Amino acid sequence: MGTGGIARNSRLLVIAVALAALLIAVHSVISRLSGPAVYDAGESEISVAPGERFEIRVADDPGDGYRWIVAAPRPDPAVLKAVGGRLDPDEPPPSGKGGSRYLDFIAVGAGRTDLRLLRCRRCGEGAGDERGARSLNFRVTVG
Repeated sequence: MGTGGIARNSRLLVIAVALAALLIAVHSVISRLSGPAVYDAGESEISVAPGERFEIRVADDPGDGYRWIVAAPRPDPAVLKAVGGRLDPDEPPPSGKGGSRYLDFIAVGAGRTDLRLLRCRRCGEGAGDERGARSLNFRVTVG
């Protein structure tokens, strides 16, 4: 093989590497634009990267007097932070009636923490024992 064949193969390799890098960049942009990862109530293990936002989707009927809160023991603030939530009344929930509530979180730093969500009316001391209360437990790993 002459030097022309080597040069042609080198150009093809450079083009292939550039194309692969472009595809990775496009995938990364699309992933970021498509919004945060959504976990349903039945998923107890959540793994995310530092700085990543995610949502937990739960069934919610605002007319029944209950609401969802982050309950004690609270997650380690060096690992996980609650950053809000929203109700989508028109979206069928994963279970139950009403709509879907999305609780938003951001992974602050590397580590592991437990997250407990509680559906309650009064949501004070002993709220987990009140009639109709429901709790969900998640293990969140940030790494």
